[in-house]
Amino acid sequence: MAIMQNIVSIILVLNIVLAITIIFLERRNASSTWAWLMVLLFIPVLGFVLYLILGQKIRKRKLTKLMGVNQRIIEDTVDRQKRELKSSEFMFADSEMQQYQDMMYMNLNSSFAVVTNNNAVEIFTDGNRKFDALLHDIEGAQHHIHLVYYIVRDDELGRKLVKALAVKAAEGVEVRFLYDHIGSSNLPRRFFSELRAAGGKEAAFFPSRIPYVNMKINYRNHRKLAIIDGAIGYIGGFNIGDEYLGLNAHFGEWRDTHLRVEGNAVLQMQAQFLMDWNLAASGKIELDKNYFPYREERVGHIDMQLVASGPDTEYQQIKDAYIKMIYAAKKTICLQTPYFVPDESLMTALKIAALSGVEVRIMLPRKRDHFFVYWATHSYLGELLAGGVKVFMYEKGFLHAKTLVIDGKIASVGTANLDIRSFKLNFEMNAFLYNTQTAAKLQRIFEQDIEYCQQLTKELYMSRPLMNKFKESVSRLLSPIL
Repeated sequence: MAIMQNIVSIILVLNIVLAITIIFLERRNASSTWAWLMVLLFIPVLGFVLYLILGQKIRKRKLTKLMGVNQRIIEDTVDRQKRELKSSEFMFADSEMQQYQDMMYMNLNSSFAVVTNNNAVEIFTDGNRKFDALLHDIEGAQHHIHLVYYIVRDDELGRKLVKALAVKAAEGVEVRFLYDHIGSSNLPRRFFSELRAAGGKEAAFFPSRIPYVNMKINYRNHRKLAIIDGAIGYIGGFNIGDEYLGLNAHFGEWRDTHLRVEGNAVLQMQAQFLMDWNLAASGKIELDKNYFPYREERVGHIDMQLVASGPDTEYQQIKDAYIKMIYAAKKTICLQTPYFVPDESLMTALKIAALSGVEVRIMLPRKRDHFFVYWATHSYLGELLAGGVKVFMYEKGFLHAKTLVIDGKIASVGTANLDIRSFKLNFEMNAFLYNTQTAAKLQRIFEQDIEYCQQLTKELYMSRPLMNKFKESVSRLLSPIL
């Protein structure tokens, strides 16, 4: 009995010390602080363990050191573009984009996102077409293939992709495959054996050093990038697995958005991949001009910025860019996201836009794949509906697209969901597109998707069952740490 009392006393003391640390030393925002204090208060033993695994901030020293490489490459270009934007001397491929030069300036300041204007973009909303195109580009690779994906499955698509990569590696093409250790936790070691045997390389991002215990479980590489010969890049929402081809019986048709990019914007994807690889892999990549080929010929006329964010940075760059876009809207906002767990700043921006007469439309999936995130998402919808935001529930399969279109003029497509996790904890990357034709096409896709939606009205929302309200309330309390 005395031993149990001592153990309980020690746990209570540790809880108090941890609570003091959270409040006074961690300098978290208030909502996150209260969420962790509740966890510690109501489940003291498990709460302590959860905080050690999920609550610690990432150590930034190594990541900051790696950022220096990217800064040296682009520092002169960033400074020059900032001067040109300030003096209105910047040459826009689309003259209408001059009204968004303050947003470009902000992205240059916060994330060194160089504005490139020699780009062509192809939009994919179907996984079969996306992976057919990717496999075709892999087949034509001459020097290198760089991939980073959050989820990789040991299924037909996954094995087909690795086999194609192994063929290229055997031909002498450099192949590097970076996958997230948690997102791809069910991936067997043998999965990459054919690629390794052919001379290709693979690495896990933030793997567990102790079996079944990962102290960096909260910080995941959620990016989905493919770079071929530094000339072709892919970015968007598709991971690697049969469900992304619509072959999962539960999800059915998989609706996502992905971009195939040609042009100078690919070099920003390349720089990000090199930093991610050097952080995760034992064999570091030395900078080489073959990874950053110079292209004189014009491939397109799309202005673009690639914005990366993560727990290693001072700002929440992608969230800030979203908010900047929302406040710039004059007529329409079209937003698609599978998960909607916003912070106060994003909620305020959306409500102010709607109250200002902007038509704000948000599309979410009817199906769920994460219990607490799904119900936390629904807990925010009442506030938006009351402010005049239109909410549409997508019912033709699962909606996984992460897109934002403003006035049919500018758009964002990438890997970041509209939730606190994507903004603060995950390593993400989004393409911000300054081109009326591309943005208008994405808006048309949004409007086509509405045909497969049911609009969630205030009346429908208020008539939901009491049990749903209870699940929303509990999940809402946990939303800062989901």
